[in-house]
Amino acid sequence: MPRVPEPEVLICGAGAAGLTLAIDLARRNVGFLLIDKAAGPFMGSRGKGIQPRSQEVFEDLGVIDRVVASGGEYPVQRFYADEGPVDRPAIRMSDPTPEEPYQIPLLVPQFLTERCLRERLAELGHAPLYGHELTGIDQDDDGVSARIATPTGERTVRAAYLVGADGGRSFVRKSLDIGFPGRTLGVRAVVADVRADGVSADAWHRWGQGTDAQVSLCPLYGTDLFQYQAPVPFGVDIDVSAAGLTALFRERTGRTDIVIREVSWASVFEMNARLADTYRIGRVFLAGDAAHVHPPTGGQGLNTSVQDAYNLGWKLAAVLGGAPGPLLDSYERERRPIAEAVLGLSERLLEAAKSRYASRGREVSQLDLGYVDSSLTVPASSRRDKGPLAGERAPDAPVTGAGGLDTRLFSLFQGPHWTLLGYEADRAAAPAVRKGLHIHTTGPRGDLNDTGGHLRDAYGLAVGEWVLVRPDGYIAAIADTTNLRGIEGYLDTVGLRTGGASPGWR
Repeated sequence: MPRVPEPEVLICGAGAAGLTLAIDLARRNVGFLLIDKAAGPFMGSRGKGIQPRSQEVFEDLGVIDRVVASGGEYPVQRFYADEGPVDRPAIRMSDPTPEEPYQIPLLVPQFLTERCLRERLAELGHAPLYGHELTGIDQDDDGVSARIATPTGERTVRAAYLVGADGGRSFVRKSLDIGFPGRTLGVRAVVADVRADGVSADAWHRWGQGTDAQVSLCPLYGTDLFQYQAPVPFGVDIDVSAAGLTALFRERTGRTDIVIREVSWASVFEMNARLADTYRIGRVFLAGDAAHVHPPTGGQGLNTSVQDAYNLGWKLAAVLGGAPGPLLDSYERERRPIAEAVLGLSERLLEAAKSRYASRGREVSQLDLGYVDSSLTVPASSRRDKGPLAGERAPDAPVTGAGGLDTRLFSLFQGPHWTLLGYEADRAAAPAVRKGLHIHTTGPRGDLNDTGGHLRDAYGLAVGEWVLVRPDGYIAAIADTTNLRGIEGYLDTVGLRTGGASPGWR
Protein backbone atom coordinates (compact mmCIF):
# COMPACT_ATOMS: atom_id res chain seq x y z
CA MET A 1 0.00 0.00 0.00
CA PRO A 2 1.44 3.43 -0.93
CA ARG A 3 2.31 5.63 2.02
CA VAL A 4 0.01 8.63 2.47
CA PRO A 5 2.18 11.75 2.71
CA GLU A 6 1.90 13.71 5.92
CA PRO A 7 0.51 17.25 5.58
CA GLU A 8 2.51 20.39 6.17
CA VAL A 9 -0.48 22.01 7.90
CA LEU A 10 -3.27 20.34 9.86
CA ILE A 11 -6.46 22.44 10.05
CA CYS A 12 -8.96 21.51 12.76
CA GLY A 13 -12.41 22.86 11.94
CA ALA A 14 -14.11 23.04 8.53
CA GLY A 15 -16.17 26.18 9.07
CA ALA A 16 -15.65 29.45 7.23
CA ALA A 17 -12.19 30.07 8.71
CA GLY A 18 -10.89 26.56 8.13
CA LEU A 19 -12.25 26.43 4.57
CA THR A 20 -10.75 29.84 3.72
CA LEU A 21 -7.36 28.75 5.02
CA ALA A 22 -7.57 25.48 3.11
CA ILE A 23 -8.36 27.28 -0.16
CA ASP A 24 -5.48 29.68 0.32
CA LEU A 25 -3.02 26.86 1.08
CA ALA A 26 -4.33 24.75 -1.82
CA ARG A 27 -3.68 27.48 -4.37
CA ARG A 28 -0.15 27.79 -2.98
CA ASN A 29 0.51 24.04 -3.35
CA VAL A 30 0.93 23.61 0.40
CA GLY A 31 0.00 20.14 1.65
CA PHE A 32 -2.70 20.19 4.35
CA LEU A 33 -5.35 18.10 6.03
CA LEU A 34 -8.71 19.69 6.92
CA ILE A 35 -10.70 17.81 9.57
CA ASP A 36 -13.92 18.35 11.49
CA LYS A 37 -15.45 16.25 14.24
CA ALA A 38 -18.99 16.84 12.95
CA ALA A 39 -20.58 14.15 10.82
CA GLY A 40 -21.15 16.62 8.00
CA PRO A 41 -21.27 20.31 7.07
CA PHE A 42 -22.91 22.86 9.37
CA MET A 43 -26.44 23.52 8.12
CA GLY A 44 -27.49 26.67 10.01
CA SER A 45 -27.75 30.30 8.91
CA ARG A 46 -25.90 31.66 11.98
CA GLY A 47 -23.32 34.03 10.38
CA LYS A 48 -25.42 35.43 7.57
CA GLY A 49 -23.73 38.79 6.86
CA ILE A 50 -20.88 39.05 4.34
CA GLN A 51 -19.18 42.45 4.69
CA PRO A 52 -17.55 44.36 1.81
CA ARG A 53 -13.98 43.53 2.87
CA SER A 54 -14.81 39.83 2.96
CA GLN A 55 -16.32 40.16 -0.49
CA GLU A 56 -12.93 41.42 -1.68
CA VAL A 57 -11.29 38.38 -0.06
CA PHE A 58 -13.79 36.10 -1.77
CA GLU A 59 -13.05 37.71 -5.13
CA ASP A 60 -9.37 36.91 -4.67
CA LEU A 61 -10.20 33.32 -3.71
CA GLY A 62 -12.44 32.89 -6.77
CA VAL A 63 -15.82 32.53 -5.02
CA ILE A 64 -17.40 35.98 -5.00
CA ASP A 65 -19.81 35.43 -7.87
CA ARG A 66 -21.21 32.20 -6.49
CA VAL A 67 -21.52 33.73 -2.99
CA VAL A 68 -23.45 36.72 -4.39
CA ALA A 69 -25.65 34.37 -6.43
CA SER A 70 -26.40 32.37 -3.26
CA GLY A 71 -27.94 35.29 -1.35
CA GLY A 72 -28.80 38.93 -1.81
CA GLU A 73 -28.74 42.40 -0.27
CA TYR A 74 -30.30 42.96 3.14
CA PRO A 75 -34.05 43.65 2.89
CA VAL A 76 -35.67 46.64 4.55
CA GLN A 77 -36.56 46.23 8.21
CA ARG A 78 -40.32 46.33 8.78
CA PHE A 79 -41.18 47.35 12.32
CA TYR A 80 -44.66 46.56 13.61
CA ALA A 81 -46.21 48.90 16.17
CA ASP A 82 -49.69 49.91 17.27
CA GLU A 83 -49.82 52.63 14.62
CA GLY A 84 -48.91 50.19 11.87
CA PRO A 85 -45.81 48.86 10.11
CA VAL A 86 -42.90 51.17 9.27
CA ASP A 87 -40.13 50.28 6.81
CA ARG A 88 -36.58 51.43 7.54
CA PRO A 89 -33.30 50.48 5.86
CA ALA A 90 -31.14 47.87 7.53
CA ILE A 91 -27.96 49.21 5.94
CA ARG A 92 -26.71 52.75 5.26
CA MET A 93 -23.87 52.49 2.75
CA SER A 94 -22.53 54.52 -0.14
CA ASP A 95 -22.65 53.38 -3.74
CA PRO A 96 -19.68 51.37 -5.04
CA THR A 97 -16.71 53.38 -6.33
CA PRO A 98 -13.69 52.46 -8.47
CA GLU A 99 -11.62 52.26 -5.25
CA GLU A 100 -14.24 50.27 -3.31
CA PRO A 101 -16.20 48.05 -5.70
CA TYR A 102 -18.07 46.30 -2.87
CA GLN A 103 -20.03 48.60 -0.58
CA ILE A 104 -23.18 46.70 0.29
CA PRO A 105 -23.14 43.87 2.84
CA LEU A 106 -24.69 40.66 1.58
CA LEU A 107 -27.18 38.47 3.37
CA VAL A 108 -26.09 34.88 2.74
CA PRO A 109 -26.92 32.05 5.16
CA GLN A 110 -23.73 30.61 6.61
CA PHE A 111 -24.43 27.13 5.26
CA LEU A 112 -24.58 28.54 1.71
CA THR A 113 -21.39 30.55 2.15
CA GLU A 114 -19.59 27.47 3.40
CA ARG A 115 -21.02 25.40 0.55
CA CYS A 116 -19.50 27.88 -1.92
CA LEU A 117 -16.15 27.57 -0.17
CA ARG A 118 -16.31 23.75 -0.24
CA GLU A 119 -17.06 23.86 -3.95
CA ARG A 120 -14.03 26.06 -4.56
CA LEU A 121 -11.88 23.75 -2.45
CA ALA A 122 -13.11 20.77 -4.48
CA GLU A 123 -12.08 22.55 -7.68
CA LEU A 124 -8.58 22.73 -6.21
CA GLY A 125 -8.64 19.00 -5.52
CA HIS A 126 -9.42 18.89 -1.79
CA ALA A 127 -12.28 18.20 0.62
CA PRO A 128 -12.85 18.29 4.40
CA LEU A 129 -12.69 15.03 6.33
CA TYR A 130 -15.81 14.90 8.50
CA GLY A 131 -16.16 12.59 11.46
CA HIS A 132 -12.49 13.18 12.31
CA GLU A 133 -12.07 14.42 15.87
CA LEU A 134 -8.83 15.82 17.23
CA THR A 135 -8.17 14.10 20.56
CA GLY A 136 -4.61 15.02 21.46
CA ILE A 137 -1.77 17.39 20.58
CA ASP A 138 1.97 17.08 21.17
CA GLN A 139 4.50 19.47 19.69
CA ASP A 140 8.25 19.90 19.60
CA ASP A 141 10.69 22.18 17.81
CA ASP A 142 10.19 20.35 14.50
CA GLY A 143 6.44 19.85 14.28
CA VAL A 144 3.12 18.81 15.79
CA SER A 145 1.82 15.29 16.37
CA ALA A 146 -1.97 15.14 16.45
CA ARG A 147 -4.11 12.19 17.51
CA ILE A 148 -7.31 11.95 15.50
CA ALA A 149 -10.30 9.68 16.08
CA THR A 150 -11.60 8.66 12.66
CA PRO A 151 -14.53 6.43 11.63
CA THR A 152 -12.02 3.60 11.12
CA GLY A 153 -9.96 4.09 14.27
CA GLU A 154 -7.37 6.40 15.77
CA ARG A 155 -4.70 7.94 13.58
CA THR A 156 -1.65 10.02 14.45
CA VAL A 157 -0.75 12.78 12.01
CA ARG A 158 2.53 14.64 11.98
CA ALA A 159 2.49 18.18 10.53
CA ALA A 160 4.75 21.21 10.59
CA TYR A 161 1.91 23.39 11.92
CA LEU A 162 -1.58 22.98 13.40
CA VAL A 163 -4.33 25.60 13.11
CA GLY A 164 -7.28 25.41 15.48
CA ALA A 165 -10.30 26.83 13.68
CA ASP A 166 -12.63 24.70 15.77
CA GLY A 167 -15.03 27.26 17.17
CA GLY A 168 -15.80 28.93 20.47
CA ARG A 169 -15.47 25.67 22.44
CA SER A 170 -12.14 24.99 20.72
CA PHE A 171 -10.44 21.75 21.74
CA VAL A 172 -7.17 23.18 20.44
CA ARG A 173 -7.38 26.29 22.64
CA LYS A 174 -8.32 24.26 25.71
CA SER A 175 -5.57 21.72 25.07
CA LEU A 176 -3.00 24.50 25.07
CA ASP A 177 -4.55 26.01 28.23
CA ILE A 178 -4.96 29.38 26.52
CA GLY A 179 -7.15 31.75 28.52
CA PHE A 180 -10.36 32.99 26.91
CA PRO A 181 -11.36 36.00 29.01
CA GLY A 182 -14.37 38.15 28.33
CA ARG A 183 -17.90 38.34 29.54
CA THR A 184 -21.42 37.18 28.99
CA LEU A 185 -23.54 40.05 27.75
CA GLY A 186 -26.76 39.42 29.63
CA VAL A 187 -28.65 38.25 26.54
CA ARG A 188 -29.93 34.76 25.82
CA ALA A 189 -31.58 34.17 22.47
CA VAL A 190 -33.11 31.59 20.21
CA VAL A 191 -32.17 31.58 16.54
CA ALA A 192 -33.70 29.13 14.10
CA ASP A 193 -34.08 28.53 10.40
CA VAL A 194 -37.77 27.99 9.71
CA ARG A 195 -40.33 27.67 6.98
CA ALA A 196 -43.31 29.89 7.75
CA ASP A 197 -46.75 30.53 6.32
CA GLY A 198 -48.42 33.94 6.27
CA VAL A 199 -45.28 36.13 6.07
CA SER A 200 -43.76 37.82 3.01
CA ALA A 201 -40.12 37.58 1.96
CA ASP A 202 -39.82 41.25 0.99
CA ALA A 203 -38.73 42.54 4.42
CA TRP A 204 -37.04 41.67 7.69
CA HIS A 205 -40.10 41.62 9.95
CA ARG A 206 -39.63 42.86 13.53
CA TRP A 207 -42.04 43.00 16.44
CA GLY A 208 -41.55 44.41 19.95
CA GLN A 209 -38.40 46.36 19.14
CA GLY A 210 -36.66 47.63 22.27
CA THR A 211 -38.48 45.23 24.61
CA ASP A 212 -37.83 41.80 26.08
CA ALA A 213 -40.63 40.54 23.85
CA GLN A 214 -38.79 41.15 20.58
CA VAL A 215 -39.15 38.59 17.82
CA SER A 216 -38.19 38.78 14.15
CA LEU A 217 -38.37 36.85 10.91
CA CYS A 218 -35.67 37.58 8.32
CA PRO A 219 -35.92 36.04 4.84
CA LEU A 220 -32.88 34.00 3.91
CA TYR A 221 -32.42 34.75 0.24
CA GLY A 222 -31.41 31.78 -1.87
CA THR A 223 -33.71 29.57 0.21
CA ASP A 224 -37.37 29.37 1.21
CA LEU A 225 -36.38 29.84 4.86
CA PHE A 226 -36.65 32.64 7.40
CA GLN A 227 -34.24 33.20 10.28
CA TYR A 228 -36.32 33.36 13.47
CA GLN A 229 -34.71 35.43 16.25
CA ALA A 230 -35.94 36.23 19.75
CA PRO A 231 -34.40 36.99 23.15
CA VAL A 232 -35.46 34.44 25.75
CA PRO A 233 -35.18 34.29 29.56
CA PHE A 234 -32.26 32.61 31.30
CA GLY A 235 -32.91 29.32 33.08
CA VAL A 236 -36.00 28.43 31.06
CA ASP A 237 -36.29 25.51 28.65
CA ILE A 238 -37.19 26.74 25.18
CA ASP A 239 -39.29 24.56 22.90
CA VAL A 240 -37.66 24.94 19.46
CA SER A 241 -40.14 22.72 17.63
CA ALA A 242 -42.37 24.29 15.00
CA ALA A 243 -45.27 24.29 17.46
CA GLY A 244 -43.13 25.76 20.24
CA LEU A 245 -41.76 28.59 18.12
CA THR A 246 -45.25 29.35 16.75
CA ALA A 247 -46.59 29.58 20.30
CA LEU A 248 -43.77 31.92 21.38
CA PHE A 249 -44.35 34.06 18.27
CA ARG A 250 -48.09 34.35 18.92
CA GLU A 251 -47.54 35.17 22.58
CA ARG A 252 -45.29 38.10 21.64
CA THR A 253 -47.09 39.45 18.56
CA GLY A 254 -50.73 38.45 18.95
CA ARG A 255 -50.60 37.31 15.32
CA THR A 256 -52.45 34.08 14.53
CA ASP A 257 -52.04 34.32 10.78
CA ILE A 258 -48.33 33.46 10.81
CA VAL A 259 -47.43 29.84 11.45
CA ILE A 260 -44.01 28.19 11.74
CA ARG A 261 -44.41 25.12 9.59
CA GLU A 262 -40.97 23.52 9.85
CA VAL A 263 -37.66 24.02 11.71
CA SER A 264 -34.53 22.99 9.82
CA TRP A 265 -32.01 24.18 12.45
CA ALA A 266 -32.25 25.88 15.85
CA SER A 267 -29.98 27.04 18.65
CA VAL A 268 -30.51 28.63 22.05
CA PHE A 269 -27.40 30.48 23.17
CA GLU A 270 -25.99 33.09 25.52
CA MET A 271 -24.23 36.01 23.87
CA ASN A 272 -20.57 36.39 24.78
CA ALA A 273 -17.64 38.61 23.88
CA ARG A 274 -14.35 36.79 24.41
CA LEU A 275 -10.77 37.07 23.16
CA ALA A 276 -8.00 34.50 23.52
CA ASP A 277 -4.97 35.55 25.54
CA THR A 278 -2.72 34.51 22.68
CA TYR A 279 -3.23 33.26 19.13
CA ARG A 280 -0.16 31.06 19.10
CA ILE A 281 1.86 28.66 21.19
CA GLY A 282 4.82 27.21 19.33
CA ARG A 283 3.64 25.61 16.12
CA VAL A 284 -0.06 25.78 16.97
CA PHE A 285 -2.27 28.73 15.98
CA LEU A 286 -5.85 29.77 16.69
CA ALA A 287 -8.14 31.32 14.08
CA GLY A 288 -11.77 32.35 13.90
CA ASP A 289 -14.15 31.67 16.78
CA ALA A 290 -11.45 29.63 18.53
CA ALA A 291 -9.67 32.97 19.06
CA HIS A 292 -12.63 35.35 19.46
CA VAL A 293 -16.39 35.10 19.86
CA HIS A 294 -18.77 37.96 19.15
CA PRO A 295 -22.43 38.80 19.68
CA PRO A 296 -24.21 38.55 16.31
CA THR A 297 -24.91 42.30 16.05
CA GLY A 298 -23.13 43.94 13.15
CA GLY A 299 -22.32 40.70 11.37
CA GLN A 300 -18.65 40.74 12.42
CA GLY A 301 -17.84 37.23 13.65
CA LEU A 302 -17.68 35.21 10.44
CA ASN A 303 -16.01 38.06 8.58
CA THR A 304 -13.27 38.48 11.18
CA SER A 305 -12.74 34.72 11.08
CA VAL A 306 -12.38 34.62 7.29
CA GLN A 307 -9.82 37.41 7.42
CA ASP A 308 -7.83 35.66 10.17
CA ALA A 309 -7.36 32.75 7.80
CA TYR A 310 -6.58 35.05 4.87
CA ASN A 311 -3.85 36.71 6.92
CA LEU A 312 -2.36 33.45 8.17
CA GLY A 313 -2.40 31.44 4.95
CA TRP A 314 0.23 33.31 2.98
CA LYS A 315 2.51 33.53 6.01
CA LEU A 316 2.42 29.79 6.65
CA ALA A 317 3.15 29.16 2.97
CA ALA A 318 5.99 31.67 3.00
CA VAL A 319 7.74 30.13 6.01
CA LEU A 320 7.24 26.61 4.67
CA GLY A 321 8.81 27.90 1.45
CA GLY A 322 11.88 29.24 3.21
CA ALA A 323 10.96 32.65 4.63
CA PRO A 324 12.29 33.47 8.11
CA GLY A 325 10.23 31.92 10.91
CA PRO A 326 9.56 35.24 12.73
CA LEU A 327 7.23 36.19 9.86
CA LEU A 328 4.61 34.07 11.64
CA ASP A 329 4.83 36.28 14.72
CA SER A 330 3.06 39.00 12.73
CA TYR A 331 -0.16 36.96 12.56
CA GLU A 332 -1.15 37.57 16.18
CA ARG A 333 0.31 41.08 16.23
CA GLU A 334 -1.89 42.05 13.28
CA ARG A 335 -5.07 40.10 13.88
CA ARG A 336 -5.58 40.21 17.66
CA PRO A 337 -5.94 44.05 17.84
CA ILE A 338 -8.45 43.82 14.98
CA ALA A 339 -10.56 41.30 16.90
CA GLU A 340 -10.39 43.44 20.03
CA ALA A 341 -11.67 46.48 18.12
CA VAL A 342 -14.39 44.52 16.35
CA LEU A 343 -15.59 43.01 19.64
CA GLY A 344 -16.04 46.52 21.00
CA LEU A 345 -18.07 47.51 17.94
CA SER A 346 -20.29 44.42 18.22
CA GLU A 347 -21.01 45.15 21.88
CA ARG A 348 -21.91 48.78 21.13
CA LEU A 349 -24.28 47.68 18.38
CA LEU A 350 -25.87 45.15 20.73
CA GLU A 351 -26.57 47.84 23.32
CA ALA A 352 -28.10 50.04 20.65
CA ALA A 353 -30.27 47.19 19.36
CA LYS A 354 -31.67 46.51 22.84
CA SER A 355 -33.40 49.86 23.04
CA ARG A 356 -33.87 51.39 19.61
CA TYR A 357 -33.77 51.01 15.87
CA ALA A 358 -30.23 51.33 14.56
CA SER A 359 -29.19 50.87 10.96
CA ARG A 360 -25.61 49.97 10.18
CA GLY A 361 -23.15 51.98 8.15
CA ARG A 362 -19.53 51.93 7.11
CA GLU A 363 -18.32 50.95 10.56
CA VAL A 364 -19.37 47.32 9.93
CA SER A 365 -17.82 47.07 6.44
CA GLN A 366 -14.28 46.26 7.71
CA LEU A 367 -12.87 48.29 4.80
CA ASP A 368 -11.06 50.65 7.18
CA LEU A 369 -9.25 47.98 9.20
CA GLY A 370 -5.55 47.61 8.59
CA TYR A 371 -2.04 47.08 9.90
CA VAL A 372 -0.38 50.49 9.93
CA ASP A 373 1.59 49.65 13.09
CA SER A 374 2.64 46.18 11.93
CA SER A 375 6.26 45.10 11.79
CA LEU A 376 5.53 44.12 8.16
CA THR A 377 4.66 47.71 7.25
CA VAL A 378 7.48 49.85 5.90
CA PRO A 379 7.22 53.41 7.26
CA ALA A 380 6.98 56.12 4.63
CA SER A 381 10.20 58.03 3.97
CA SER A 382 8.25 61.28 3.76
CA ARG A 383 4.90 62.62 4.98
CA ARG A 384 1.92 61.69 2.79
CA ASP A 385 -0.90 64.19 2.54
CA LYS A 386 -3.19 62.12 0.32
CA GLY A 387 -3.96 58.52 -0.45
CA PRO A 388 -3.74 55.48 1.84
CA LEU A 389 -0.86 54.78 4.16
CA ALA A 390 1.33 51.69 4.17
CA GLY A 391 -0.51 49.09 6.25
CA GLU A 392 -3.95 50.09 4.98
CA ARG A 393 -6.13 48.23 2.51
CA ALA A 394 -4.95 48.49 -1.12
CA PRO A 395 -7.70 50.17 -3.19
CA ASP A 396 -9.01 48.89 -6.49
CA ALA A 397 -8.85 50.99 -9.67
CA PRO A 398 -9.74 50.47 -13.33
CA VAL A 399 -6.73 50.49 -15.66
CA THR A 400 -6.08 49.62 -19.29
CA GLY A 401 -3.47 47.14 -20.37
CA ALA A 402 -0.92 48.19 -22.96
CA GLY A 403 -2.68 45.79 -25.34
CA GLY A 404 -5.84 47.88 -25.11
CA LEU A 405 -8.04 45.73 -22.86
CA ASP A 406 -9.59 47.14 -19.72
CA THR A 407 -8.85 45.48 -16.40
CA ARG A 408 -8.71 46.30 -12.67
CA LEU A 409 -6.03 46.32 -10.01
CA PHE A 410 -7.95 43.65 -8.11
CA SER A 411 -7.66 41.41 -11.17
CA LEU A 412 -3.90 42.01 -11.22
CA PHE A 413 -3.68 41.32 -7.46
CA GLN A 414 -5.72 38.10 -7.68
CA GLY A 415 -3.66 35.07 -6.76
CA PRO A 416 -1.02 34.11 -4.20
CA HIS A 417 1.62 36.62 -5.32
CA TRP A 418 2.90 40.01 -4.19
CA THR A 419 2.42 42.99 -6.54
CA LEU A 420 4.69 45.99 -7.13
CA LEU A 421 3.09 48.95 -8.94
CA GLY A 422 5.19 51.78 -10.37
CA TYR A 423 3.38 54.99 -11.27
CA GLU A 424 4.87 56.73 -14.30
CA ALA A 425 8.06 54.90 -13.33
CA ASP A 426 10.99 53.39 -15.17
CA ARG A 427 10.50 49.62 -15.23
CA ALA A 428 14.26 49.15 -15.35
CA ALA A 429 14.55 50.67 -11.87
CA ALA A 430 12.38 47.96 -10.30
CA PRO A 431 13.86 45.17 -8.16
CA ALA A 432 15.18 42.08 -9.87
CA VAL A 433 12.53 39.67 -11.09
CA ARG A 434 11.76 36.94 -8.60
CA LYS A 435 9.18 34.21 -8.38
CA GLY A 436 6.11 35.25 -6.39
CA LEU A 437 6.34 38.96 -7.33
CA HIS A 438 4.39 40.59 -10.17
CA ILE A 439 5.63 44.00 -11.33
CA HIS A 440 3.51 46.49 -13.29
CA THR A 441 4.20 50.07 -14.34
CA THR A 442 2.37 52.91 -16.01
CA GLY A 443 4.09 55.47 -18.18
CA PRO A 444 6.43 55.15 -21.19
CA ARG A 445 6.95 51.47 -22.02
CA GLY A 446 4.72 50.50 -19.09
CA ASP A 447 2.32 47.56 -19.34
CA LEU A 448 -0.56 49.61 -17.87
CA ASN A 449 -2.25 52.88 -18.74
CA ASP A 450 -3.90 54.80 -15.91
CA THR A 451 -6.93 55.67 -18.01
CA GLY A 452 -8.93 58.30 -16.15
CA GLY A 453 -6.28 58.74 -13.45
CA HIS A 454 -8.05 56.32 -11.10
CA LEU A 455 -4.84 54.61 -9.95
CA ARG A 456 -3.17 57.94 -9.25
CA ASP A 457 -6.19 59.22 -7.33
CA ALA A 458 -6.83 56.01 -5.38
CA TYR A 459 -3.24 55.82 -4.12
CA GLY A 460 -2.31 59.51 -4.07
CA LEU A 461 0.81 58.78 -6.10
CA ALA A 462 3.37 61.15 -7.55
CA VAL A 463 5.43 60.44 -10.65
CA GLY A 464 8.08 57.82 -9.91
CA GLU A 465 6.42 56.36 -6.79
CA TRP A 466 6.00 52.64 -6.20
CA VAL A 467 3.47 50.66 -4.15
CA LEU A 468 4.14 47.17 -2.82
CA VAL A 469 0.97 45.16 -2.15
CA ARG A 470 0.90 42.06 0.03
CA PRO A 471 -0.81 38.82 -1.03
CA ASP A 472 -3.72 39.66 1.30
CA GLY A 473 -4.39 43.02 -0.32
CA TYR A 474 -2.72 45.42 2.13
CA ILE A 475 -0.06 47.96 1.26
CA ALA A 476 3.34 46.90 2.57
CA ALA A 477 5.29 49.95 1.37
CA ILE A 478 5.11 53.15 -0.65
CA ALA A 479 8.45 54.44 -1.94
CA ASP A 480 9.99 56.55 -4.64
CA THR A 481 12.64 55.22 -7.00
CA THR A 482 15.50 56.30 -4.73
CA ASN A 483 14.12 54.06 -1.94
CA LEU A 484 13.56 50.93 -4.00
CA ARG A 485 16.69 49.29 -2.62
CA GLY A 486 14.96 49.12 0.76
CA ILE A 487 12.03 47.30 -0.83
CA GLU A 488 14.46 44.75 -2.31
CA GLY A 489 15.78 44.00 1.17
CA TYR A 490 12.23 43.77 2.51
CA LEU A 491 11.29 41.18 -0.12
CA ASP A 492 14.11 38.97 1.11
CA THR A 493 12.68 39.03 4.65
CA VAL A 494 9.27 37.75 3.49
CA GLY A 495 10.75 34.92 1.46
CA LEU A 496 10.85 36.42 -2.05
CA ARG A 497 14.49 35.81 -2.80
CA THR A 498 16.09 36.10 -6.20
CA GLY A 499 17.16 32.79 -7.63
CA GLY A 500 15.36 30.76 -4.95
CA ALA A 501 12.02 29.18 -4.25
CA SER A 502 9.24 31.61 -3.50
CA PRO A 503 6.61 31.12 -0.80
CA GLY A 504 4.30 28.21 -1.34
CA TRP A 505 5.84 27.02 -4.61
CA ARG A 506 7.85 23.86 -5.07
